[in-house]
Amino acid sequence: MEVDSKLEWVDIELPDNKGEMPTAALMNSGPPIDPLIRLMTYDSGEWEKFTNEWVTYLPGKYSSVQRFTGAGDKGIDIAAYIDGHQLLGEWHNYQCKHYPKSLGPATAYLEIGKCLWYSFKGHFTPPCRYFFVAPRGVSTQLGLLLGNAKLLRSSLYAAWEKTVLTKITTTQKIKLDGEFKVYVDAFDFSIFEASSPLQMIEEHRKTHYFIQRFGGGLPARPKVDLLSEAIEAHETVYTKKLFVAYSEHAEAIIQTPKDLVGHSKLNKHFNRSREAFYHSESLRVFVRDKTEPGTFESLQDEVCDAVADTCDTDHISGYARVVAVTEKAQSLKLDAHPLSPSTFPRDLKGICHQLANDDRLNWNDHD
Repeated sequence: MEVDSKLEWVDIELPDNKGEMPTAALMNSGPPIDPLIRLMTYDSGEWEKFTNEWVTYLPGKYSSVQRFTGAGDKGIDIAAYIDGHQLLGEWHNYQCKHYPKSLGPATAYLEIGKCLWYSFKGHFTPPCRYFFVAPRGVSTQLGLLLGNAKLLRSSLYAAWEKTVLTKITTTQKIKLDGEFKVYVDAFDFSIFEASSPLQMIEEHRKTHYFIQRFGGGLPARPKVDLLSEAIEAHETVYTKKLFVAYSEHAEAIIQTPKDLVGHSKLNKHFNRSREAFYHSESLRVFVRDKTEPGTFESLQDEVCDAVADTCDTDHISGYARVVAVTEKAQSLKLDAHPLSPSTFPRDLKGICHQLANDDRLNWNDHD
């Protein structure tokens, strides 16, 4: 076999891992897909779902959000209401377009035409703002038009017969004349604008939908606040249960932290228990707005189920029971739970005290 002398031989470059050790997640699933690239793979229905998630959780903007699906939506994909009057009050329209290329003027003209016609006919009041949302954004030409309301109006007029006239409805041609033309002449074209896909992703990142949709795991947890000296109001139930267990064990009356003076072992256990409780409370707050509702509660359920038999077993004292239960909790492997990567053994111990605080676990036979 002869080798072509014109061929150039190039050494294969090994991938640069930048001095980082590959994780188990990386070995199993490969590198994470950039959210912007993932958006490109959606179909139109999934794109609307993503947009609905984003709009619903835009902070402090809307009283409610409604997604319109199917035929006859009159050019409304997602309506975000500012007041209780919905489409007859103040509202914003999010028009979703998922195409293999950036959104151009022709598509926008038709959607603008629908907004003009159906608001003219009284199906809804004109939205205060009208956003085009597309994963590849809008074309340069459309972007320039959306930035110039006067030019957008005149360009729509020029394109009306070709792109709008017969396409708003199948039952009639919508001519740009008469009272309708007067209405359009006076219409505020500055309401039409485009949303940036990157901005959508960054705002969506703050919702509890983001990790489930794009992966990547939870961010690093913040440090837990220092333990307060005084028992807080939300700690009264589980701490009272500990005091009862301590009293039985020490054969003494222990009703406050001051009563633990002289009981060094129990005092240290009490402080560790409070620290663990604070850690689990920190985890609960940390994941509250980053995961689906009920995610932390499902972790509590897992812990409760796992320690139930240990808790129900006969123990020489309530103190022995709480030690056995919390040790069992700290040894749990909850790798399948979505919060596992962010959960430490101390959190699992603290969850036991949360469960005691909710009267789901008890340390003393007479509780």
